[in-house]
Amino acid sequence: MNLKDISTAVPKKDHSGKVSGQLPYISDVKVENMVYGVLYRSPIAYGKITSIQLPNLPEGYEAVGAEDIPGLNYVKIIKEDQPIFANEWVNYIGEPILMLVGEDLNTLYSLLEEVKIEFEEHQAIYTLEEAIQQKSALGVTMASYEFGESLDIISAIEQKARQIIEEEYDTGYQEHVYLEPQGMLAIYNKDEIVVQGSMQCLYYIKNALLNALACGDNEVRVIQSPTGGGFGGKEEFPSMMACHVAVAAKAVKKSVMLVFDRSEDMAVTTKRHPAKLKYRTALDEQGNILSMSVDVFLDGGANEGLSSVVLQRALLNSAGVYKIPHFHAKGYVLKTNTVPNGAFRGFGAPQSFAGIESHIGHLSKLANIDPLAFKRNYLVKQGDPTITKGIFRDPILVEEMIEDLLNTSQYKQKKAEFHRLNQQNPRYKKGIGTSLFLHGCGFTGSGERDHIKATVKLVKTKDDLVSLKISNSDMGQGIYTTLSKIVAKELDLPLERVLYPNPDTKEVPDSGPTVASRTTMIVGKLLERAAKKLKAQWKPGKEQEVVENYVHREMIPWDEKTFTGDAYPAYSWGVNIVEVEVDTLTGNVKLEKVYGNYEVGKVIDERIMKGQIDGGLAQGLAYGYLEKMTSKQGKIQQKSISDYGPPTSLDVAAIESKVFDNPYADGPYGAKGAGELTLIGGAPAVQAAIEDALQTSFQQIPVTPEVIIESLWMREGEEG
Repeated sequence: MNLKDISTAVPKKDHSGKVSGQLPYISDVKVENMVYGVLYRSPIAYGKITSIQLPNLPEGYEAVGAEDIPGLNYVKIIKEDQPIFANEWVNYIGEPILMLVGEDLNTLYSLLEEVKIEFEEHQAIYTLEEAIQQKSALGVTMASYEFGESLDIISAIEQKARQIIEEEYDTGYQEHVYLEPQGMLAIYNKDEIVVQGSMQCLYYIKNALLNALACGDNEVRVIQSPTGGGFGGKEEFPSMMACHVAVAAKAVKKSVMLVFDRSEDMAVTTKRHPAKLKYRTALDEQGNILSMSVDVFLDGGANEGLSSVVLQRALLNSAGVYKIPHFHAKGYVLKTNTVPNGAFRGFGAPQSFAGIESHIGHLSKLANIDPLAFKRNYLVKQGDPTITKGIFRDPILVEEMIEDLLNTSQYKQKKAEFHRLNQQNPRYKKGIGTSLFLHGCGFTGSGERDHIKATVKLVKTKDDLVSLKISNSDMGQGIYTTLSKIVAKELDLPLERVLYPNPDTKEVPDSGPTVASRTTMIVGKLLERAAKKLKAQWKPGKEQEVVENYVHREMIPWDEKTFTGDAYPAYSWGVNIVEVEVDTLTGNVKLEKVYGNYEVGKVIDERIMKGQIDGGLAQGLAYGYLEKMTSKQGKIQQKSISDYGPPTSLDVAAIESKVFDNPYADGPYGAKGAGELTLIGGAPAVQAAIEDALQTSFQQIPVTPEVIIESLWMREGEEG
């Protein structure tokens, strides 16, 4: 297989040569001696459990709670603050207190209605705004970081500034809307609990189970089932579900299945963190930026989970793609008594880019300069320092990508044409907007070296078939194809001779979680090296095994304590241009055309990359103008997909995209991360286009029809 073949070859879906179009999700699985579980969840946002009264349970039905946990009653993530079963305090509506298990789901739901739990209710914190006001109170701030220029220096610069601009920007929840809701099955065996289900990170789950069950490494096994989408929603959340079913299986000595319907999934699973970003920018007489301070506040919900790491990436992206003189950033994750928030494609970057792109766009209006022209004045270049005193080491092609898109989209001509049309049409207004963005590939700082320490294995059979033994999961993003192609090319094998079985912790080493745009770049590179090693010692007709371990490039310095150095080994880059038409009578926004240029090193598979671009853009654009989720008194209000309103095929315009080659030396064949990058630019670009159409500014996303109509009414009131 040559290098050209690697980007166009199509793998067979299975090694029988048949393509059925069907995969059994975890809810389709049936095993012997299996019962179902349903969870009794807290009906209050914050309080103390004072009594629990169970109904008379029929034969074969049992209750499982904190007292049945053999090990420690918390989900092992980062902090020990998330109980498997709440047994003293509850911290959000929907927190699991106990599980009822039995053969019939209807019976279980009827019994659930008869459970009586009394609480001593306490005052809850329901909103991020309330949490900001109380952030100095004990326990409200769950994590905080600060870096950049000292505030004393910035204060001195501000004294000489012509103008200080202060702006607040808000982003809301975003729901993952994966195709398959969360589901987990624990298969009971006397000497081993096997947990299988819909997941991204097998070893996260295994470590959580070892902690909860207080058992030996060989007594727990985790297997990924075919997974219908994740987008981060199946990174940390499945660890809690796995603990639920495993503890229950151990207690009742039966296999236990726990599957959510869509309404339960939407009510209790993690979301993208709502955020508030506060900007304070000093300008000179010409409108040039002298300094900028950013405060980032994330709503962590009731438990910290991965929020501290999400905050790190939000802060690392707080300056966008810009070299801003005298930049300072500070961020907080704050506790609210609402459903915990967590990993979501982009991992804090979409909030920051929505904010900084909007703020820079608004500064361009003050300077009376086209937003894209204004942004180009501040673009980082190769060799420039990052905001953590690292270096942008590799070539940056953003200028070429912009020039290409200006020509492709006819940006300048469209801008003038739309302005003319808008003067003639009182109802329908057209606009065009841009966004510039990047994404750091891999884990922040020394995460790969100090925390993950990835290992991969290749196993060759006597029939000269080669199996990938890694813990990374395919959830629809196409890594079965991508990683198999890397190995096939290196071994010069037909693609069907390379196997990628569903990951199973009994069979695969820990190659790290399937997150952070690290799978192709980090794991793919390890597999490339392992394949080279196997090729060098290839013995036809013999069983062989090759192991490869991650080695960190020492030229990439990072100090975790001071948060300084190179936060990422490499960056992927993107430019979006979006055209919209806004109906000023209804506030409805119609996407007319979407353009995207991306630089992800080297593309391994063109079709998969196009899928990532189209899917990521749809998700990012919807975050900017369509998808609205609200919490009222601690309770998520949207109960169905139709309530929430993700984009349908009618909402997505034609997407014209292009990928620029810029091979990265430490990626397989030059590849870098791509999956998260493609989402990030959608929201700021669509907001900028709506602003251009209406000649007004917005300080939040999503810019829904209600927000648009309210803005137009306010403007009419001011003009009147």
